[in-house]
Amino acid sequence: MPEFITATKQDGIGRLVLNRPDKRNAINEPMASEIIECMADFDSDPTVIVIIIEGTEGSFCAGADMSEANAAYRRGERRFNPSQEAANRVGASQKPTIAAINGPAYGAGAALACACDIRICSDSSRFRFPGAEYGLVVGAAALPQIVGGPMAKELIFTSRVIHGSEAKDIGLVNVSVPEDAFNSQVDAIALQIAQASPLALKWSKATINASLNGGDASGMEVQADLLLRGGPDHQSRFGDATKKVTGKN
Repeated sequence: MPEFITATKQDGIGRLVLNRPDKRNAINEPMASEIIECMADFDSDPTVIVIIIEGTEGSFCAGADMSEANAAYRRGERRFNPSQEAANRVGASQKPTIAAINGPAYGAGAALACACDIRICSDSSRFRFPGAEYGLVVGAAALPQIVGGPMAKELIFTSRVIHGSEAKDIGLVNVSVPEDAFNSQVDAIALQIAQASPLALKWSKATINASLNGGDASGMEVQADLLLRGGPDHQSRFGDATKKVTGKN
């Protein structure tokens, strides 16, 4: 039984909840291991179509567990970075991932959110990338693809706080909504994604990622078309759509 997360599966949605409220969901090594194990379970379960990652008690994630990290550095473990390992595993998922951010997402928490495909936040959320202030590089690889180079440099160089409404304005999140509408907005988007073809979602995500990372996105889209067009899933879904539009089979 996980100690620092909870995981549920319902209606095609895998929900991973960071559950360390006394530390504002800061990621320690055991939590990172639990995130990695949960993501592996969600990825291997065909009933899970889309994954939501969220926090408890008005916090998404305050960052890495600083006390634990400092102890590791004093022991000479210079490469100790379990929160980054967790974010890397989230980013490696072939399924759509949604970061549902309500409250602070600082440091490793912001990096975890950036590892997701879609970010939805409440207007009371706050983001911060304090790596440069702490003598580290955090978010510099992912952030330019999300907000563009100049804005990424400002956020990382200054380590300033970004509030929910500004996060939407600069493209850091897809949607920012009032806190009382937050949960329903997250669920509505996840449920809409869960209705789509799992195979089409997998190939769409891979193709978009290839486009962003300099891969052969055009070739991948052609390959996806060859594999999916006319297959059982496409025929069933397209037939249903045709009947709905035209009234004919």
